Amino acid sequence: MAARRAVAKELSREQIVKVARELFATQGYRAVSMRSIAQKLGYSHGSLYYHFKEKAELFNAIVQEDYRTLQEQMKKSIQQTDTASQPQHKLESLMETFIHFGLSHPHHYEMMFCSNEPETLEYARPEQDSCYETFASLVREEAGDALQRIGNMFTIPWVIFLSLHGFVVHYIQTKQSYEDVEALVKVHVRFLANQLADDREA
Repeated sequence: MAARRAVAKELSREQIVKVARELFATQGYRAVSMRSIAQKLGYSHGSLYYHFKEKAELFNAIVQEDYRTLQEQMKKSIQQTDTASQPQHKLESLMETFIHFGLSHPHHYEMMFCSNEPETLEYARPEQDSCYETFASLVREEAGDALQRIGNMFTIPWVIFLSLHGFVVHYIQTKQSYEDVEALVKVHVRFLANQLADDREA
């Protein structure tokens, strides 16, 4: 038993997450087992259970990192935009950041927002909600006057989020990178931001 614990401790969570991410991304959630992850690492599958009680928990550990990264990037996009810029420009930066993340990390994005495995949803839903609320709060922060004027502080950020999500999923499916569609990204986010600008000025 002591020897087994020593082996498990040798195998770090970071090593497991790195290999599991690659396998989930290339083979899909269902095709990957704890045993196949362990084989890739060169350990027995029992060693993984020292760190993760089940595959869904391991999957969640992976996407948790990605949700944190995306939220940090969205916040920075607002903070790093010139403070003298119009709210519209900050919104455009926020939306471009979201699309850039999705198209630059398509496997990450699919695991975060496109998985429909029941056992992973229980873990992922709070993380998804937190990520969306970060996005929505940033939109409300920059476009609050317009949202108040049209009487919709909560639905409009969700509509914008869905528009960006649909854009990302479409171009992930066509296997195009951010650089491939960058000009269209700018048109898309400018259009969305202009809608709020028009409401702000109405």
